[in-house]
Amino acid sequence: MTSTDRPAGRPTRQRRAVAEVLESFDDFRSAQEIHGLLTARGQTVGLATVYRTLQRLADADEVDVLRTEEGEAVYRRCSPTHHHHLVCRTCGATVEVEGPAVERWTRAIADEHGYADLSHHLEIFGTCPACLSG
Repeated sequence: MTSTDRPAGRPTRQRRAVAEVLESFDDFRSAQEIHGLLTARGQTVGLATVYRTLQRLADADEVDVLRTEEGEAVYRRCSPTHHHHLVCRTCGATVEVEGPAVERWTRAIADEHGYADLSHHLEIFGTCPACLSG
């Protein structure tokens, strides 16, 4: 069984707490920020447990993970369809976007080189309208 085939694990109290806190925000948050939200709610969940739970949820495609421009992994619950992210580098606001042109380009490049079983991630960073006007 590969890590992507591994189930998210039995729903312990700590894992349920992490899953519940993920429902409380729409932007991407770091494991430390998620741990802070849990602590503020009075939940006693260790930071290592938060990291492990987030990794299991990511392996099970239950959360999206992206790397910020600084290289930090951040997490959020996203829609189940394939999409990409437009992320404000100032406030972290995130918009899910579909990219048919990206999908066509990805398939064309793979076909050109004989690759199959494709996957890819695309994050676009910029400044949102609210931060531009603020």
